[in-house]
Amino acid sequence: MTDAAVTHPAIWAQGLGVFRYDKWTLAKGHVLQGIDLAIPEGAVVGLVGRNGAGKSTLIRALLGLQTVDEGQSRLLGSPSLHLPDAVKERLGYAAQTPDLFAGLCGDEHFDEMAAVYQGFDRQLATLLAMRLDVPLGRNADQLSLGDQQKLAVVLALAHDPDLVILDEPVASLDPISRRDFMRVLFSMRKRETPRTVLISSHLLSDLERVVSHVLFLREGRVQLFEAWDDCAEHLRVQAWPERPVSLPSGALHWSASGGGRLLVDTRRCEAAAGAQALGMEDLMEVLNT
Repeated sequence: MTDAAVTHPAIWAQGLGVFRYDKWTLAKGHVLQGIDLAIPEGAVVGLVGRNGAGKSTLIRALLGLQTVDEGQSRLLGSPSLHLPDAVKERLGYAAQTPDLFAGLCGDEHFDEMAAVYQGFDRQLATLLAMRLDVPLGRNADQLSLGDQQKLAVVLALAHDPDLVILDEPVASLDPISRRDFMRVLFSMRKRETPRTVLISSHLLSDLERVVSHVLFLREGRVQLFEAWDDCAEHLRVQAWPERPVSLPSGALHWSASGGGRLLVDTRRCEAAAGAQALGMEDLMEVLNT
């Protein structure tokens, strides 16, 4: 990661918050609270958390599709709520529910996108569709949900965007289609600069193979944002010690219900004998207990 990528993050947020109100009592609660982010250019970030953690709300807020009550955010250096056309040309987005024209086939969707994006590449779109086995001659409302998702991803990638944001893009795909999707996401790049990707998914085994960073949300807050290699190398789960211990300031640690387990960062404190390394699914289980 270059110094420029760190100094000028592709995605930046400070104090981002979104309220929700009980329709009966009008009591105020947070969907998102105090979100601070600086995602460097070229990073591939897996956004994970339980249902209701705020993942889709965060994505929509970053894209300027969701009004925020606190804080601010930027994409590619521009305010999310006022993205200029030049920045929109560099973005690719696929929502959790595919946003397609029901009565148009895939080729007709290409016509619509070419009218919006100057950089839309029909040849690239066709190649992507072939790689993902998308039936371009059928109307969107005649496609399965999985094929709708694949078409939405093709439309998000066909103008070769610098920043791609995907919300559960492969939830309805079979394992072979998910593998093909992951390959397509990082291939057929026309520009030499690396693509930045933020992808929300519950399929953690798929993410673990491709991400450079993980972003864990819990109850609308960032619980952990870290390079995945550092997580794999330094985070360890261990049994709660029989005797009280004092952890150094800044050590990452959570305990499971009843104080059964402890998650420690070995860069800040020494792990106990028998502490175990974690895969992404194991880490999410620990962070959500």
